[in-house]
Amino acid sequence: MKSLNEISYAVIGAAIRVHSALGPGLLESTYEKCLMIELNQAGLTVERQRSLPLRYKGTLIENAYRIDILVEGQLIIELKAIERLTPLDTAQLLTYLKLSGLNLGLLLNFNATKMTAGIKRVINSATDFRMTG
Repeated sequence: MKSLNEISYAVIGAAIRVHSALGPGLLESTYEKCLMIELNQAGLTVERQRSLPLRYKGTLIENAYRIDILVEGQLIIELKAIERLTPLDTAQLLTYLKLSGLNLGLLLNFNATKMTAGIKRVINSATDFRMTG
């Protein structure tokens, strides 16, 4: 099993390759599909648009939220193609991390002029907050 740092390093490299090839200005879904190709070619296990349930007050809510890409069952990737990342984008990814019980996510904004400027690591320090399943 690869460490979270190894996985995130591989994902960032893949995102940079996609951004270098395509540049900014395309649809989020295009970047998502191209990133999936890169991640698959890197030999990573990936799931696209992974639907997850939520348990609220004892009631299971199917398809409560959708993860853009889940890598190796450990890392959430939230993709954006927007002018700039906002605190709400970070909060959304942090909520996904808390609900899934995972520790690390990457917020990738492909609409940046340099991909490295569009990358944000988000860490969940409250892993006991798991509400899914």
